[in-house]
Order: sequence, then C-alpha cells, then structure tokens
Amino acid sequence: MSYSGHRIIRTVRCKNEQVPGTLARLLTAVAEEGGSVANIELIRQTHRHTIREIVIQSDDEEQTQRIINAMVHNEGTEVLEVRDDVLELHVGGKIAIRSRYIVNTPAILRRVYTPGVAEVCKRIENDPSLARMYTSISHFVAIITDGTAILGLGDIGPVAGMPVMEGKAMLMESFVGLSGMPILLNTKDVDTIVETIAAIAPTFSFIQLEDISAPRCFEIEERLQKRLDIPVMHDDQHGTAVVVTAALTNACKQAGTDLMQATIGQIGLGAAGMAISRMAMGLTGHSVLGADLSQEALQRFSDYGGTPSSLREIMDAADIVVATTGVPNLIKPEWVRKGQIILAISNPKSEIDPGVAMKAGAAFAADGKSVNNVLGFPGIIRGAVDAYVPYVSREMYLAAAQTIADMAAPGDLVPSPLDKKVHFAVARAVAQTARAQGLARADLAPYEEE
Repeated sequence: MSYSGHRIIRTVRCKNEQVPGTLARLLTAVAEEGGSVANIELIRQTHRHTIREIVIQSDDEEQTQRIINAMVHNEGTEVLEVRDDVLELHVGGKIAIRSRYIVNTPAILRRVYTPGVAEVCKRIENDPSLARMYTSISHFVAIITDGTAILGLGDIGPVAGMPVMEGKAMLMESFVGLSGMPILLNTKDVDTIVETIAAIAPTFSFIQLEDISAPRCFEIEERLQKRLDIPVMHDDQHGTAVVVTAALTNACKQAGTDLMQATIGQIGLGAAGMAISRMAMGLTGHSVLGADLSQEALQRFSDYGGTPSSLREIMDAADIVVATTGVPNLIKPEWVRKGQIILAISNPKSEIDPGVAMKAGAAFAADGKSVNNVLGFPGIIRGAVDAYVPYVSREMYLAAAQTIADMAAPGDLVPSPLDKKVHFAVARAVAQTARAQGLARADLAPYEEE
C-alpha cells in the first residue's frame, strides 16, 4: 500500500563445513546484527560441505553490509556469492507492449496496417463509440505519477518511481487482464498535471493516479474527474480506504464491536487517512475523529464532516483507531484502552506493534503487513472499465470493500491478494453496483448472476 517502506533483501550463497554448529552460528550472526532470515534453500551437499542460499532481510544498506561481514567471518563458512534478486528481476523493466497477432504474411500486414486499417478509422470517425470495440482503449489504464510520494520513500522523482508504476501494471494485467501504461510527469505543478492528463485521456478507459503527494492529490483528482468522462482514481486514497474498510469490518466481527455504532478515530490525515475517514463516515453515517499536525488537513477534514481532534483525544474516546502517519511507535502502550481495535498500518514500522497493543488491552490489533491495497485497485478498475462508467461512486467503493471482507477466510482480516477469484468478485460487485445506480453505459452480460 502507499505506506510501504522497503527492506533490503539479499541472497547469500554460502558453503559451510559439515561440522555441527556451523549453520547455527551463521544464523545467530545474522540475528545479532539485527537481520532476519526469510528463506534457506539447500543447493548441494557432500560429506565435507553443504552449499545453501540464505535470503536475508535488513533495514538499510549499512546493516546489510554488517550482516554480510558477519557471515564472511563465521567460522566454517565461505560466502560464495551475494545477489540482489530484486534488482535482477527489474533488469530491462518488468512490462512490455506485445502484439496480439503475428505479422508474418502480406495479407496480415494489409489487415492490421494499411490499407485495411483505414476502414476501421473511418468507422470510428463516424461513430466514436466503436473505439471501445475496435481499439485497445477499452483495456488501457493510465498509471500516472509525479514521483512526489513514492511508497514510504517520499519525493524521489518520477523516474525513480517507475519501478512502482511497472509493478502496478503487472498486477493489473496478471489479476484482471487490463493493460496498465505507466506515465511519468516531470512536473509538480497542479495546473500542468491536470492539463497534461486531460490532453492524453482519450487513449485510456481509466486514469489511475499514483503516489502524488497530499494535499495536491485531492485537487488534481477532483479537477480531472469534473473534466473527464472516464473514471479518475487516486489509488493511495480510495484503494487503501477500500481495503482498510474491509479489514475493519472483519476486525469488528472478531472483536465483537458494532462498526456502525463505534466511535472511529483516524490518526494522520494525508491521502489515505482522509479517504479512510470519508469512507467510514459514508458507511456509518457518523462523524470520525481525526488528528493531524497540518491545520490545512484538519480544515479539509472538517469540511468533509470530520471532527478535528488531538492524538490523545482519539486514544481516549475512539473504539476503533486507524493510524497512517508513518511515525514509528507514535502510540504509547499506556494510551491503549481495553477493548479498542487498532489498525496501525504504516510500514515498515507501525505506530504501535500489534503485540504490544494487544498486551496493553486492545481487543484486536494489526499493522500494515495485513492490509495491502493490491486487493482493491485491480478489481475496482476492472469493474468500472467493463461497466463503462463516467466515475467510481462511493457505493461502488463500498461494494468492493464489502466483497473483500466477505471473501476472507474465518479468522483472517482480508483474503489473499494472490487469489484471482477475489479480484473478479470485486469487479462483479463494482459493475453490478454501477448498473443498479444507473451509471453503467455498457452491456454487463458477463456479470449476470448464473
């Protein structure tokens, strides 16, 4: 999700002597430097040596080097290779545009290009709606960033954000078959961004704004949606809000709390926090308590119907607390009230560790590892595109959230994001809600109930 920090991951190939205790000492050396072991794979074993690949995780490059040095100096261990599998996977980029047909004869060439393509152009000129049938516009989704709020890294620029945009495109294609096209904007000016996106919008059936900093993201989304006849969604807001709402639904079930009557507090009113609050208010019909250091954010929150509060006021009064500040250990254990539900979803370190919160009396606690917005955006976009809606309504977002909540296994907060059935169920719910609201402009026969 938008708060995801990053951990350094390295694969270390080691040759250990077949002496009892060698591997144990090696793993202890990693732990003593603050690292963790994600995986161990046996590669080859002889009577004298064992070769394994050990995947280590750390918080930064300096710690990584300390861990590797400790492994190098472990008695009985020879480090053969250190690989960065993440970088290797990204070499050459992660996506490409491919032709759907093999062009290997003059006849095929004439059909896909000149002279045959002219007939298709003329038909679309006479009836622009045919572009949905005869071009890729019907499945093209723009994934647009200015690089100002990339993951938990902040303003690192649009080019540095490209790997994230490629990842979004991969997930969109893999889970729901849409073609995401990353677009990097080398400007932070709101007017320029709006005009640029509006100018290229005819290429796409959906505009997904990604990793654009608050408060600019609010104005950009609002202005674009007013101008365009296709949906515009800032995923850091709405995708995150949908998944958090699903998680809260199941957390309340597990804790025995009535979500519709509970007092909800939102700590941090950036892009995600603001959207989570608005969705909660739309769902329950009650105001949400909200805290932020920014007076501008608090004013915007108030304009949306929220109740500006302080951190301590929220901890004292709220039955449900959601935190999206990015500040590790912001919530002190002694502030936790017995029976509270706490979702502290900043990564890599949350506002309070779930175990600490539970020990302090919380009825339920979770962090950002349990809440991933990849559960939301693929299905939301697929349903909206298939229904050919002009915008995604609040009801469509809520339908997506309820579907995600319903598909979680008993005892789980949300379902696995790798389950394609979840994404298509979300798409179905979104499309059917659009039809019920009279927003669908396309035939939804594939979504008819069997």
